[in-house]
Amino acid sequence: MERGAWLIPGRAIRAYGAGRDSDTITIDPHAGFSLRGGLRLARWRRSRARQESLLSISYPDSVQFLYALGNEFKTIKFGLERIRTLLAALGNPQQACRFVHVAGTNGKGSTCAMIERSLRTAGVRTGLFVSPHLIEPTERIRVAGAAVTAAEFAAAFDLVHAAAERLIAAREIDMHPTYFETITAMAFSLFREKGADIVVLETGMGGRLDATNVVDPLLSVITPIDFDHEKYLGSSIPEIAYEKAGILKPGRPAVFARQRPEALEVLERRARETGSTVTRVTDWGVRDLEIGVRGNRFTAVHGAAEIEVHCPLIGAHQVDNAMTAVVALHALGVPRAAIEAGIAATQWPGRLEQVHSAPDVFLDGAHNPAGAAALGAYIRRFHTGRRVWIIFGAMRDKDLRVIGAELFPLAQELIFTTPHQTRAFRAEEIRDISGETRARVVDEPAAALRLALQAPAEDVVFITGSLYLVGEIRGLPGLMG
Repeated sequence: MERGAWLIPGRAIRAYGAGRDSDTITIDPHAGFSLRGGLRLARWRRSRARQESLLSISYPDSVQFLYALGNEFKTIKFGLERIRTLLAALGNPQQACRFVHVAGTNGKGSTCAMIERSLRTAGVRTGLFVSPHLIEPTERIRVAGAAVTAAEFAAAFDLVHAAAERLIAAREIDMHPTYFETITAMAFSLFREKGADIVVLETGMGGRLDATNVVDPLLSVITPIDFDHEKYLGSSIPEIAYEKAGILKPGRPAVFARQRPEALEVLERRARETGSTVTRVTDWGVRDLEIGVRGNRFTAVHGAAEIEVHCPLIGAHQVDNAMTAVVALHALGVPRAAIEAGIAATQWPGRLEQVHSAPDVFLDGAHNPAGAAALGAYIRRFHTGRRVWIIFGAMRDKDLRVIGAELFPLAQELIFTTPHQTRAFRAEEIRDISGETRARVVDEPAAALRLALQAPAEDVVFITGSLYLVGEIRGLPGLMG
């Protein structure tokens, strides 16, 4: 694809480092803003400002109400009718932006982070919607690289909640939108309000019936598909792939990461049905690969295209995620320089993130078999010969036997703990199920961390099993550094 042939519609912008006419990106005007649409948006913003002056709900109250809706997985209700009705009542804010829609089992968040950072480097005003959060729910919704403020979050909640209450009273919806439906609607509203041009949108679970699946994307991206959330998505790879493939839209292009053969078959069948042009990451080559303890370097090659990648995200599995991001960005026509600089500047907390030295402490949200295998491979490759500590906690929908078989034999010191989540395994339950009688049971994650930090300086500590556990520990005072 020529450097100027962006798929991104809307308005002309300058390429990263642009200084010559040949560096100007001409953007396809498909579905660009009309004068009438701009006037509607201006009227909506004036109305929104009047509403904000009447707000009384606080950020803590908005978060508490969201949590009162119930766990976002346990209360999930698949289907798009309610979210579409809610968004219509809000003026369909999702229609004000363009989207890169990302589904998959593993690597979604890392891939989204690299795509968003590169688009931002190219001069795009970006939005990013991801889940779950580590510490604060505001982390899920980002504009131009920054999380929305507590006040913006509370105002968006108030707007969405008021619309939901009106719809319930009018019997247009059957119940209050779920946690995930509510925060998805909040995100769309905030992206419109804050003028995001391109939003990188991560699905919550699955894809076909996920609340995010109400957009007509510029590009759909599907990261590697594996086992996770089988209770909701199916017990086989083809069943799970069918749900993920649901984000493909008629006539819209797609990028597929490296996949199991049985998953790829399902994805390609759906792409034929939707008439989606597919770019496969496996059609690209990787040259001069260097996998390091602190990140990876390689050259992505496709025909005449050569992109030098320095991925600061740790782990060999991040090579696949970075390749998926590169192929997606290339498909969008993002300039090479912006791709290279954007990926090199990417940060993604809680995914093999080193947060302490002497002893080294890493946080990793591995919570399914594939994630555990990736973490295990990193430990074996770079930390063999060191005394390894693992602090582990997990949610009840996880297969402890499979995850434990990947990780627990690697630890000389094993600590089971209980994240402060209603659906978390108790630490003693993990010991009973895994049969790891040598493990220490320390219910409080903070106490588990204090114990591990007493390790000799040459030891290494991994905190893993759940992003909820990672977020809880990452938020403890005095850890970072």
